[in-house]
Amino acid sequence: MKRLLSTALAAVGLLLAASAHGELVRFGNLVLTADGAFAPRTLPRREFAPIEFKGRANLRAVDGGVPVALRRLQIDFDRDGRLSTAGLPECDPALLVGRTPLEARSTCRGSIVGEGRAAAMIARPGEPAFTAETELTVFNGLPRGGHPTAIIHGQLFTPQPETFAIVIPIEKRPGEYRYRATLDVPPIAGGFGSLTHIDATIGRRYRFDGRRRSYVSARCGDGVLQTHGRFEFADGSLVDGSVQRGCTVR
Repeated sequence: MKRLLSTALAAVGLLLAASAHGELVRFGNLVLTADGAFAPRTLPRREFAPIEFKGRANLRAVDGGVPVALRRLQIDFDRDGRLSTAGLPECDPALLVGRTPLEARSTCRGSIVGEGRAAAMIARPGEPAFTAETELTVFNGLPRGGHPTAIIHGQLFTPQPETFAIVIPIEKRPGEYRYRATLDVPPIAGGFGSLTHIDATIGRRYRFDGRRRSYVSARCGDGVLQTHGRFEFADGSLVDGSVQRGCTVR
């Protein structure tokens, strides 16, 4: 397993920085494709300007079965990115329990900062495999330990409805990356399901205290914005690498 992990880490370190159209790494029976982007690509050098961030990941098993379950996803955001939550309404995750995506958006409408989709493959013993999908909503959550949080909400029919309202801590950090967001993926369908797709578009502009603000913003300090991802799987496998995207100074 150590040799497998070393191979996967070396491969992802090369591949995730190599392509502008989605990055792919294969190890064992798993194929992972990940991508990230932001707009606009023309930004100030020193001041921060509003952006919209998009990220996606696809997972599949080479043999066509259920891929090994993703247990944790950590995303680190470039030092030239910034998060603003001052004056933005906060959503209590307890209000989203048992809610459909439409009901969740209505309950915490003022807290919405992003939307997306997710899919999972489910295969219980003796039953044919099937795919369940859901719309995702990302909300500004209640602060935790002095740090902001986000909530990602969705509802899968497996075939019973399973509602997820996952709190994502967003930790401000020193060094090359400014923020780390950690998503712990709960068991799906009693452990018989595995996430196969997730995407999200994050961005919200609002006014507070007479000023225009943006949930996410960035500057083009060195010509590149990068995102670092760490994928941890139920079998102990690990994929770790970064995606870089160029920016232009305006």
